[in-house]
Amino acid sequence: MTSPLRFSKHSRTAAAVVLVAVFMTNLDLLIVNVALPAMGETFSGGGGGATLGSLSWVLNAYAITFAALLVVAGRAGDRIGQRPVFLAGIAVFTLASLGCALAPNLGTLVVARVVQAVGASAQIPTSLALLLATVPAERRTQATRSWAAVGGLAAAAGPVVGGLLVEVDWRWVFAVNLPIGIAALVAGRSVLPKPAARESGPLPDLLGALLVISSVATLSGALVQAPDRGWTSGRTVLLLAVAVVGGGAFVLRSLRHPHPLFELHLLRLPRFGAANAGTLAFGVAFAIMLLSNVLWCQEVWHWSALRTGVALVPAPALVPVVTLLTVRAAQRFGHGPLVAAGGLLFTGGMVWLACFASVTPDYLRDLLPSQVMAGAGIGLTLGTLVAAGVHALPGHRAATGSALVNSVRQISVTVGVAVLVAVVGSHVGAASRPDFRIVWCVAAVLGLATAVIGVHLSRGGGSGRTASAASKEPEADAPAQGARIFVGGHDARTRSV
Repeated sequence: MTSPLRFSKHSRTAAAVVLVAVFMTNLDLLIVNVALPAMGETFSGGGGGATLGSLSWVLNAYAITFAALLVVAGRAGDRIGQRPVFLAGIAVFTLASLGCALAPNLGTLVVARVVQAVGASAQIPTSLALLLATVPAERRTQATRSWAAVGGLAAAAGPVVGGLLVEVDWRWVFAVNLPIGIAALVAGRSVLPKPAARESGPLPDLLGALLVISSVATLSGALVQAPDRGWTSGRTVLLLAVAVVGGGAFVLRSLRHPHPLFELHLLRLPRFGAANAGTLAFGVAFAIMLLSNVLWCQEVWHWSALRTGVALVPAPALVPVVTLLTVRAAQRFGHGPLVAAGGLLFTGGMVWLACFASVTPDYLRDLLPSQVMAGAGIGLTLGTLVAAGVHALPGHRAATGSALVNSVRQISVTVGVAVLVAVVGSHVGAASRPDFRIVWCVAAVLGLATAVIGVHLSRGGGSGRTASAASKEPEADAPAQGARIFVGGHDARTRSV
């Protein structure tokens, strides 16, 4: 057994560098939502005519690029080495954050967000592998939990941090990454380990990545412009056609390519296919909830960004708490019941908003109950769907299957934002109340669909590892057995010596 004394100050510093960088990347995902209305005021005032549809690309350009490059970056880390890819990711993300902060117009900001996503896609897949290499074997389970907890901490802090920064200037939402990124880069060059590259094979299909980007981007473009240009306008129809053709080409290429971006044939496994369908439906609903709450508070209730951020804390704060409290329940009852319960709770939160939200602010009646129900639902559902998908796969396909699940989550965020814009329209105000009710009902229906998928998973529909088998997967109580954790395009194994 490795001695705990091996966990030196040097190793602790290296672990801190990884966790800080991961926190920075996760925090950015949430604080940008809070800053979106302020960005719109800046660019509209400058003559840019920024609408909600055009502003949505600040979110969607990031999510689409991240989803398409996640697997490629993970495999690059295996071939080149985790350390150089991780450090390059920090450097690119930090420089792109500077570009976002200085962006003179909306187009420049969207381009900088794309570059940010390139950096994030290099950091996230390699971060866990580096973290596991910094700690002794007997501490790797604890390190993995810390890595996972960083996302929950960033989610809980995001709304308030975003609100505070926007009170100064929305550009600080991006500028705050500069000192963090520079410090992580400088320290990382000195203390991060240098695990050897583990693969020499080809990268996943790069043309497939471009097809994903083009098809999802054109679908989003069609949805966000339809309220202004019309659903039957030539441009909208053309974008939808490109999305369909690009998506079809990607599917055909993935099924035939020797090294596809996503192994789509895994979707034929019933439980894995069901888990991905649930991830897509719930991800769309989650994105609708997150952005609609921000817009409702700031554009309908006319609250400040800080007040909005504080008001939205309950939902993200509940997510890690509920997730931790239900770990043993998932092991005992399986994933299906948790997904079903979570979907119903989320649906309840959306129905509550549709029924009670008024243009006259009443936080305790209108928003807080919805936040509590939705937050508990997200905690029960989001991570459980990922686990259900991975546990439905053969062991040798757990990593590539996880890549598909995580990319579906990112794509669902893009679709959710686009659906919100398509329903609410480009200009939001008190008169948009009926449109908000429609979009909340859409999110409720998707939450209900997720609950139905949870019932299907409860019945053990299809092949793949069952819930009982999944509960036998290695946990913290049995570290000697090893554990497989997805880290982008590959997997990392934790083993005790």
